[in-house]
Amino acid sequence: MKDKLIIFDTTLRDGEQSPGAAMTKEEKLRIARQLEKLGVNVIEAGFAAASPGDFDAVKSIAEVVKNSTVCSLARASENDVRRAGEAITPAKSGRIHTFIATSPIHMQHKLRMTEDQVVERAVQAVKWALEYTDDVEFSAEDAVRSEMDFLVRVFDAVIQAGAKTINVPDTVGYSIPALWGDRFKQLIERVPGSDQVIWSTHCHNDLGMASANSLAAVMNGARQVECTINGLGERAGNAALEEIVMAIKTRQDVFNCDTRIDTTQIVPTSKLVSSITGYPVQPNKAIVGANAFAHESGIHQDGVLKHRETYEIMRAEDVGWNANRLTLGKLSGRNAFRTRLQELGVVLENEDALNAAFARFKELADRKSEIFDEDIQALVNEESISNVLEHYQLLSMRAHSETGVLPKAKVVVNIGNVPHEAEMQGGGPVDATFKAIEEVVRSGAELLLYSVNNITSGTDAQGEVTVRLSKGGRVVNGQGADTDIVVASAKAYLNALNKLHGKLERTHPQV
Repeated sequence: MKDKLIIFDTTLRDGEQSPGAAMTKEEKLRIARQLEKLGVNVIEAGFAAASPGDFDAVKSIAEVVKNSTVCSLARASENDVRRAGEAITPAKSGRIHTFIATSPIHMQHKLRMTEDQVVERAVQAVKWALEYTDDVEFSAEDAVRSEMDFLVRVFDAVIQAGAKTINVPDTVGYSIPALWGDRFKQLIERVPGSDQVIWSTHCHNDLGMASANSLAAVMNGARQVECTINGLGERAGNAALEEIVMAIKTRQDVFNCDTRIDTTQIVPTSKLVSSITGYPVQPNKAIVGANAFAHESGIHQDGVLKHRETYEIMRAEDVGWNANRLTLGKLSGRNAFRTRLQELGVVLENEDALNAAFARFKELADRKSEIFDEDIQALVNEESISNVLEHYQLLSMRAHSETGVLPKAKVVVNIGNVPHEAEMQGGGPVDATFKAIEEVVRSGAELLLYSVNNITSGTDAQGEVTVRLSKGGRVVNGQGADTDIVVASAKAYLNALNKLHGKLERTHPQV
């Protein structure tokens, strides 16, 4: 029989550390439910001690998720561990994941602790965690640059203390597959009691090898992989769940293990995470990119038409690629709409939220000939966006663009229920719109990113715009969707301004 490979998803914790990707509790709940549907073994729901909001989100996820273990991260301090323990208490299956740095550079410059002090603190953290759950994971932060002898000593101590999972992280994305696989082989051979625990790998993608390093660890005894949807994460991101899972599934001739992941849920999960965080998926991204199963070369097209496996090692439908259409229109009722939401795994808080989403659907059906599942997800995201305290609200706008004439835009923005208007020129209609909004609000925010992504195909498709703003050390993403891309842009810009005004997002989840 094949070994079981545990998929530990940290999209809601490590993935959230991407600039501007911090999520509200409601958004985290939506992703957690989808991760459960995907079949993830462990959901790292957040860092409970980071803030009251993080604590509330972890606890809320622990209350609703039943088929996955709900985990909270905690530094090796009593307050962190106890907050994590309290947050996961409602979970049917709960885990505390505690960590401390073990590399010389971290111990000397960050912790200012000796090796003896680090071992003592690690053991104590595991003991605190065991007061809340017998499922305790220990991580040696920056294990990639830690001395092998010291890693063996720390892991031996925490295993004796009661840790059930030992995580070896490449925190800075420094390793390469051959060395990373060898590190696992040596650790499993040298650490006493190594056969009594699950060995886990957590790799970052700074050199583009996070997935390859993770798979090298699996080939050398790791039986848990920590990863994120779309490879989301700070800096260059984490190992991508979809790449790990499909590599294992596709190369069963190589890997002596398998996962319980429902691979048909990979693409829907990818799209949900992308739409909520505002991080679009690049077209040539493996597994979940729009071009992942596209063939341009005539030779390739001819081969695939004759026999699919000439150029495709996976089937698109196996990972959830399809063209689901919602066969509802202007005359469709609330019940049919509610049923489709349930099939998509979308749970709305109350009847008012359903009515608001249904009204948006009716309005969209007037403007768009075909409604796709992605449109429905966007409608729900729009409802989530509208729940942000709207200090700034778009009342109306007009943009003009003509060959040989400088584009201009006029906006009317509600600020605290008082309408203000401005008209400005710009390099294009979007630039003019942003300048007009700034003429009204005078936020002083810096525009870091402007990104447009079509939600579905066709010229009448909704455009989804992400705007990233920075001010005073805080970074936020704003989102907007509309069949008119200039309107979507204005919505996204104001959504970001509302987040800055309402202080709904943090500089960094661990600050």
